Amino acid sequence: MNDFLSKWGEAAYTTSGFFWMALWAFALGYIISSCIQVFVTEKRMQETMGQEESRGLLLGTFFGFISSSCSFAALASTKSLFKKGASFISSIGFLLASTNLVIELGIIISIFLGWQFVVGEYVGGIILILISWLLIRLINPKKLIKKARERLDSEDDDDENSDKSWKKKMKSETNWAKVSQQYGMEWKMVWKDVTVGFTIAGIVAAFVPDSFFQTLFINSGQGTTDFGFFTILEHVIVGPLAAFITFIGSMGNIPLAALLFGKGVSFAGVMAFIFSDLVVFPILRINAKYYGWKMSFFILFLLFTSLIGASLALHYGFDLFGALPDPSSVKIQDTEYFKINYTFWLNMVFLAISGFLLYLGFFKRDDVMFMKEMAPKSEVLEKTLKYLALICYVWLVGGLIVKFFLN
Repeated sequence: MNDFLSKWGEAAYTTSGFFWMALWAFALGYIISSCIQVFVTEKRMQETMGQEESRGLLLGTFFGFISSSCSFAALASTKSLFKKGASFISSIGFLLASTNLVIELGIIISIFLGWQFVVGEYVGGIILILISWLLIRLINPKKLIKKARERLDSEDDDDENSDKSWKKKMKSETNWAKVSQQYGMEWKMVWKDVTVGFTIAGIVAAFVPDSFFQTLFINSGQGTTDFGFFTILEHVIVGPLAAFITFIGSMGNIPLAALLFGKGVSFAGVMAFIFSDLVVFPILRINAKYYGWKMSFFILFLLFTSLIGASLALHYGFDLFGALPDPSSVKIQDTEYFKINYTFWLNMVFLAISGFLLYLGFFKRDDVMFMKEMAPKSEVLEKTLKYLALICYVWLVGGLIVKFFLN
């Protein structure tokens, strides 16, 4: 019993420490994302993405890079861009970039995993897009694309009516109130995923033995980066399966990714785990609702094949330059999470900025309404995540009480 209580306290403390480490990064990323979503409209994006294919792909990738990292927001934006004339490949480029190349995800990865994984995330995201482009060119699914467009054309349109330049928009308090509301929406979209994801990471760190990971990911846990090809391939395939089981979004999954790497999972396997937020059932279901099941399965095949290729390419590319990260360098179970250092001061600054934004958007200018389109989530999944998040808070409070007052 004492052993369980000790691990419970350690799990809760580790989860709290994880979130404290990442708090300023979440705030910074979502502030940037909110500004872009208010000041750069989808109408302006789609006007430039339906042109020549390679240019459209490049622009789709760029617009994805400056967009939100939320998978559900990315799905809705992708559907809207495709419906309004963007080419299929530029839409896929936008989707992959908006979930893999976004600024906030890179910041979180740098905190938990280090520079190699940040480089891997951005270079890998580009490789994902290039492989997808190549597969689409080879397969040439014209009929699927045509049917998907016809399906979307039957829906009511929802044109944006703002043609003001972003410079004029930035001078308006009303638009900054919209930024504030979008910032609140960003947190509303991810709080359940982040809560559950960080809690699972703390529980796994404290309770799950290394032998479990050595069984799930073969030949892991030996402190080596010298894996055979078939071992790496197994890690790359199992990584997305693990992400499917713990589907909590890429932002919430990063501490768990760091934990997997610290337990000896290959670089390729961890990258595949991070890349997997678009190849899980809720995303498959939403794409089917938008484009039909045939196109949804084609997108699933496209993205899964691309992430396997990208993860393998990254692993062997880093190995070629002797740049594979060392698992021993990732130490996320730190006993001094809350010391006064740069993390403390950054958190204080961004908490103050967040407080001002929430005041502006939800109190001072509560007359302003701003709502970006979101993909239709499953009510069952959302309720399940909500109750799991509430259970997580009870678990965390109980664990912290045990650690600091009863142990």
